[in-house]
Amino acid sequence: MTLRVPPGSALVEDELMRELGIGRTPLREAIKRLALENLVEIRPRRGTYVTEVNVADIVHITEVRAELEGHAAQLAAMRMEDAGRAEAEALLAELEDLDPRDSDALMHVDERIHRLAWEAAGNPYLAETLERYFALSLRIWYLVLDRVPGLWTAVHDQREMIQALLTRDGARAHELMKEHIRAFQREIVVAFTR
Repeated sequence: MTLRVPPGSALVEDELMRELGIGRTPLREAIKRLALENLVEIRPRRGTYVTEVNVADIVHITEVRAELEGHAAQLAAMRMEDAGRAEAEALLAELEDLDPRDSDALMHVDERIHRLAWEAAGNPYLAETLERYFALSLRIWYLVLDRVPGLWTAVHDQREMIQALLTRDGARAHELMKEHIRAFQREIVVAFTR
């Protein structure tokens, strides 16, 4: 997801087994799962490759994520329990101390905000689906991260969504999360043209 292995790269089983310190069977099981998640492509008799990233992918992913994550945020606002509320408060405090130049920290906090909403929604099937789409989105982010000037603003603006969760304003949380994801799409499309 972080593009340590670039899109289009061939995966060589023997090298991966050596690097990861695992056997052939667990490696093949992992590759099958990655293929199900569209992160690798298995080409019979030719090998396994990290899937390419296409700008059109973000449009398709956003169509799904915006609706589902908006719904998750709305559910989270209604269902959030004390532990989730404490985590939300901690994230608000952490957002105030973020360094706008630290892309890794910004990405990490953004991911935790999304996960907070998924988990607080209390629907394991929704959370599992969103995990998959988030992973696909994350690959695209890492591809263009150095060309996205608005990362700090996008993450910092999540304060409003967290506050909507804390005040149990489901409709507002829904709309703010949808807009956050749509803004992500706009930033990515612009970054691909840079």
